[in-house]
Amino acid sequence: MKGDTFEFCHILSGIVELTPEGGEPVVYRAGDSFVMKPGYVGVWKTIETVRKIYVTVS
Repeated sequence: MKGDTFEFCHILSGIVELTPEGGEPVVYRAGDSFVMKPGYVGVWKTIETVRKIYVTVS
């Protein structure tokens, strides 16, 4: 579960799979970007070691 901030992520290398509670898994790879909203509930599964740039905004 995420806290009370937005998190912008940009994947530099590796692969991650995010599965929101009650939703379908989404795979992100090098070059992909996404935003996790406050209160996100789900599973973060690292498929390959990930390097990322991220920014949190409250």
